[in-house]
Amino acid sequence: MRLRIEQRQEPSAQMRIAAPVIATALTFLAGSVLFAALGYDPLATLHAFFVAPINSINGLSEWLLKASPLILIACGLAVGFRANIWNIGAEGQLIIGAIAACGVGLFYPNPESPLLIPLMFLAGAGAGMAWAAIPAFLRARMNTNEILVTLMLTYIATLLLSFLVHGPWRDPAGFNYPQTALLPAAAMFEPFDYSYRLNPSIFITAVAVVIMWLFTDRSFLGYKMSVSGAAPLAARYAGFRESSAVWTGLLAGGAAAGIAGMAEVAGPLGQLSPQISPGYGFAAIIVAFIGRLNAFGIVLGGLLMSLLFLGGETVQMTLGLPAALTRIFQGILLFFLLAADFFIYYRLRLPEHA
Repeated sequence: MRLRIEQRQEPSAQMRIAAPVIATALTFLAGSVLFAALGYDPLATLHAFFVAPINSINGLSEWLLKASPLILIACGLAVGFRANIWNIGAEGQLIIGAIAACGVGLFYPNPESPLLIPLMFLAGAGAGMAWAAIPAFLRARMNTNEILVTLMLTYIATLLLSFLVHGPWRDPAGFNYPQTALLPAAAMFEPFDYSYRLNPSIFITAVAVVIMWLFTDRSFLGYKMSVSGAAPLAARYAGFRESSAVWTGLLAGGAAAGIAGMAEVAGPLGQLSPQISPGYGFAAIIVAFIGRLNAFGIVLGGLLMSLLFLGGETVQMTLGLPAALTRIFQGILLFFLLAADFFIYYRLRLPEHA
């Protein structure tokens, strides 16, 4: 007996809001089963994964610190996703932004200049946009698939980073480690409290959330982007140019990712190394969809994803579980979110018999 997939005529608006909550609850349930299968107490392990990392001021500061780049990148990506412009290469754009910002910080003639942070900000944003402009040009002019181009450019960015930290930018006093010298003090965000790593870069993310909300929900260009994604034929009939949506979507994602790279270099890391990002650019894609491509939903999604990163590190140190567990949880969460979306728009029916 074969089931038939049938499209719903009116998808439930309430279920669209509830779907991320349901997907998160199912992720916790699946995690409990996974931990039990590995021979661990599910409740104790879930507590170590989701509660223990944030039961101190240091834990809360690390939670916000890791959530900041996820939210920032997701806000930029969501602008394009609303118009069905699929930027999958935010990780590469983050790396390029970090490289450009670090280059300014290392080689600017006056290492004590108060202009260093603003210049690094502009360099990170500009480099991220320039990297995203490559797939934007190819999609707008030659109709290439931006998914493939943005993803392949990520590998190029990673290799460029590896070349720089192993070669011309490697710190000669760094005991042969593949990393640059530390940035000067003027090129780094000063922490709120030197006991913790949280720094003013979170205000950049806060501003980005407000800008994204104003753009997507309160501007005519944002409305055009949404129409282009929801009803491409109607958008063409209304005179909305597809190339405009392509450029806007990809450049917004590139700028946000590049700024996130700059914030990592000038914030908690202070230098360039091959581990500039633990996968923020890819995880931000999940964050954008958990948040339903809505600015304030993305904030909640970023906090959840940040907790997954922190929890993975905690259980790795306390219980000896592998670091890959974080990626497993991310994959499970995405699976349940996509499954929930499927049942919002479609239903399964048994075939009718005569």
